[in-house]
Amino acid sequence: MATDDFSWYRHRNYLHFDNPLGKKSAEALVKNPLRVKSHSFYPLISYEIESIKIAKDAASGSIEKKKKPRPIRYAAHADSHIYSFYSTILSQKYEDLLRDKALSEHVLAFRPLGKNNIDFAAEAFEDIRVMGTCAAVALDITGFFDNIDHAILKDAWCDLLGEARLPGDHFAIFKSLTAYSYVPKLALYRQLGISQHNPKNNRKRVCEPRIFREIVRGGNLITTNENAYGIPQGSPISALLSNIYMVEFDEEASKLARSINGKYYRYCDDILFIVPIDQKDRIANKAKTMIRGLKLEINKKKIAVRSFTQRGNIQRADYPLQYLGFTFDGERILIRSAALARYSDKMKRGVKFAKATMRKRNGLRVLRGEPVKPLYRKSLYRLYSHVGRRNFLSYGYRAARRMNSPAIKRQLKPLWRRLEEEIER
Repeated sequence: MATDDFSWYRHRNYLHFDNPLGKKSAEALVKNPLRVKSHSFYPLISYEIESIKIAKDAASGSIEKKKKPRPIRYAAHADSHIYSFYSTILSQKYEDLLRDKALSEHVLAFRPLGKNNIDFAAEAFEDIRVMGTCAAVALDITGFFDNIDHAILKDAWCDLLGEARLPGDHFAIFKSLTAYSYVPKLALYRQLGISQHNPKNNRKRVCEPRIFREIVRGGNLITTNENAYGIPQGSPISALLSNIYMVEFDEEASKLARSINGKYYRYCDDILFIVPIDQKDRIANKAKTMIRGLKLEINKKKIAVRSFTQRGNIQRADYPLQYLGFTFDGERILIRSAALARYSDKMKRGVKFAKATMRKRNGLRVLRGEPVKPLYRKSLYRLYSHVGRRNFLSYGYRAARRMNSPAIKRQLKPLWRRLEEEIER
């Protein structure tokens, strides 16, 4: 890495146990292996957000909404800079390794490929079209980051560096991510008298080191991972480490696919094989065995083996394949119905909130003797219609163009009317 390359640096303004670092201070830390080796990593701060999982009930056909808590954990400022810098170093070595092992086309996630889910799904579906009569074997790893085995990760890290043991600075980072600790944000703020709604309030850090030792550590607010597995998802280096962890599997899986003139792709914990139809069960069983070798498990509920048959110019699947947010039945590519339902739910909540805000502000205007104002539609259109550049609909229309899918356009067409109806309601 060039000494003047600061691609790893990002200024962070969030509140944590330490102060934000400027570029020069961060550089002095991350580029000194002795300082990294002796660096004291702070606990992560954690909180939960509720993600809504929407699924179609197989028996009734109705849409079911389930709230699923998703833990968010974020590192202190100095710690994040260290993770980012070392992620850049390891990423260069990892990319070299993928080229040497001819794995570049098989690993899709967390890499600078200039592509996205639309491209990856389109390429996989095109592979199926070209192969004609074939099978798609889609597998999903259960609790991927939560179950990464520390000993296996350490060996893979050493192999990437070409070292028998991790150097001191790398080992310090390894320990911080395996024996990681965290503090729940709500409990932390409550204990320190920090407002949830205005936490900064002229603060640059959550607390001084003395308060951290006496109240945070002394008050038993810290939880430490004592398992021999699991790394925190969301740190600037975690995604790359998950790829490094899977190198042996990726190599074996790609060789397996090539040996039967098939294809293999992995997007984080989503695994896809496209193989001759008579090989589908053998490949599925072999992949499960290989995954167990990494002390991981395949989610039995998410195993999907789909058979595609070609008769003349017509290709059909026994059941549509779901992959990276899209479905393919041999003829049509569609956006998953759950994604459309999620959009509708989010749109309705957004319009409802905008109307409540309008009513509140208009109430204040009336009290001041000012004229009321109508609903500010421009913002709603930007968020929930094709007018916006970065929303669900613009994503959907990009997918329709990339995949040459009139079916996706037909799916999206009614959404503008639904938005207008919700606004007028």
